[in-house]
Amino acid sequence: MTGIEALDIFIDIFNYLILFFAGLVMLSYIVLAAISGFSLKSYLRKNRFVNYNALLALESAPRVSLIAPAYNEGKTIEENVRSLLAINYNNFDVIVVNDGSKDNSIPVLTKTFDLVESDMEYNPKIATKNVKAIYRSSNPSFSKLIVVDKENGGKADALNTGINVSTNPYLVCIDVDCIMDKDVLLKLAKPYLEASDKRIIATGGVVRIANSCVIKAGKLVEVKAPGNFLARAQVIEYLRAFILGRMAWNKLDGLLIISGAFGMFDREIAMRAGGYDTTTVGEDMELIVRMRRFMIDKGEDYAVQYIPDPLCWTEAPESYKILGKQRSRWMRGTMETLWRHKKMMFNPKYKLLGLLSYPYWMFFEYYAPIIEMIGILITILLVVLGIISWKFFFLFLLLVYLYAVMFSMIALYSEEATFQRYETLKDLRMLTSVALLEPLIFHPFTVYAAIKGNWEKLRGNKGWGEMTRTGFDKRPG
Repeated sequence: MTGIEALDIFIDIFNYLILFFAGLVMLSYIVLAAISGFSLKSYLRKNRFVNYNALLALESAPRVSLIAPAYNEGKTIEENVRSLLAINYNNFDVIVVNDGSKDNSIPVLTKTFDLVESDMEYNPKIATKNVKAIYRSSNPSFSKLIVVDKENGGKADALNTGINVSTNPYLVCIDVDCIMDKDVLLKLAKPYLEASDKRIIATGGVVRIANSCVIKAGKLVEVKAPGNFLARAQVIEYLRAFILGRMAWNKLDGLLIISGAFGMFDREIAMRAGGYDTTTVGEDMELIVRMRRFMIDKGEDYAVQYIPDPLCWTEAPESYKILGKQRSRWMRGTMETLWRHKKMMFNPKYKLLGLLSYPYWMFFEYYAPIIEMIGILITILLVVLGIISWKFFFLFLLLVYLYAVMFSMIALYSEEATFQRYETLKDLRMLTSVALLEPLIFHPFTVYAAIKGNWEKLRGNKGWGEMTRTGFDKRPG
């Protein structure tokens, strides 16, 4: 065999591998979208007329602690805490954990909510950094608020601190920069009240983008498509992930992640599993995987449920610098979780988790950006060398582009056919236009950030990266 013949064989194999991988990714998205569509229709049919307010009168309604870690959130912390306290629920308290902030977070909280130092003792069952003080409000209107001031230890350490302080059997771990819909706890708590032969260990809901939305007194009063392009692109991205992705994995009982910005957990199981891992930057995904492994290893029946309509609104990055740090961190967290639980890979003991969910995340979430980048670079090289025609190259790119746009449009249609949070034609036009541009501008950057995350992980970078907040729109509503 000559060198030219060997090269031709290599090129053919390479082309078929790239086409096979791309086709497999596209097919998987179509299958997940179809499953999600049927599941969403079934969910809405069963729950559209549920009177969630009736849960307020139930003495058996789950007692819940909302744990909100805060680090340098002074610009938005007042509105965020007001949002949490305004939730329509009875049996809950709010635990804000100030994780060694360097800004004015504590002074803002102290002044706004009339905080005084409490004599509450801190007896940690999960090891954490030192707690400086625990505050309660002297104002009866804020009796549900607890503020913990501690040394900086990272988000996972702050969450573990909140778990230690809490006394309620259920936890809702959220980002303090989130604005919650008023009936969010009622919807998250409903699965725990329903008769089941399985123990519900976690429920998760939808996260949406709050940039450009109008917030008043801690409540979201007007939903608007973000004016910033990056934030608007993330609206489309989140719709794809939550409506077309997680809904399907929930139906398959293969959900490996509940967003760190918004999830409810069984406190006993979370503590038995060891709490949040402070050595990873992907503590939300890692805890869910570890809790599921824990229940399977113990032989206990359990369930993790995703609920498509409880809404948590969060501020998305509006600069490439901050977005890049976020996505690099997400990739490092995914790598850490997959590496630590590699025993699950194709392991029938873990059923669908080991046979489908874990491999999917490994190949289509972890490896996909690397394969995409290598494929593009090699394809460009072959085109430049004249081995592959420019016509084939551009036709392939056009196919991928049209598929990406189609999938985004399906996600946007699914949103408008169900929850209809974006009501004006202007908002829909803005979201439609960004769906056309997202594959050309936003997606390549997220691939770059994921590759950077791989590189940073290999170099031993364990940093979290700061998220600079711009604050919510507080115009009168």
